Amino acid sequence: MRQAKVERNTKETQISVEINLDGTGVYDVSTGLGFLDHMLEQLSRHGLMDLTVRAKGDLHIDGHHTTEDTGLAIGQAIREALGDRAGIVRYGSAMVPMDETLTRVALDLSDRPYLIWKVAFNRPKLGEMDTELFREWFQALSQAAGITLHVEVLYGENNHHMIESCFKALARSLRQAMEIDPRRADAIPSTKGVLGGSL
Repeated sequence: MRQAKVERNTKETQISVEINLDGTGVYDVSTGLGFLDHMLEQLSRHGLMDLTVRAKGDLHIDGHHTTEDTGLAIGQAIREALGDRAGIVRYGSAMVPMDETLTRVALDLSDRPYLIWKVAFNRPKLGEMDTELFREWFQALSQAAGITLHVEVLYGENNHHMIESCFKALARSLRQAMEIDPRRADAIPSTKGVLGGSL
């Protein structure tokens, strides 16, 4: 089983994450930010990853540090659980509709982090969260997990639908990319034999 446990403690946040990439989508999430909890639950359920997150942060200032550091900790846990990435499909993509919104996510578990973010919100907040923080979460996840990640809301009006479809499309893409390919279960999916700065 591909599992990992990560703790991240700073003067701004204290975060623990447990992940099982080969789970069934069981989650237990508490970050102090209700909307972020809801999105991480979507990530777990639709990605079939078992996910436990406990985060305490300086929410008396704002949600920035908690959001970003949660992305970093989950990304680090994914990186550790993937190990050398041998046998994985590596690439994943998904188109997820949610009412009037359609979102596309494509990713490469290349160990080369890069984020393309084409999401334009028309409200400054969702619940208690600043909408600008969602980009920070996706950036942190991409950086820590080593994911080339493209996120694009093709169209949409409702900000809740827009960001929820982003998380669901991420989950579906990750699930696809992290699967073990039975035709090359022991091989690194790269012509160079390693991932990270490779093709």
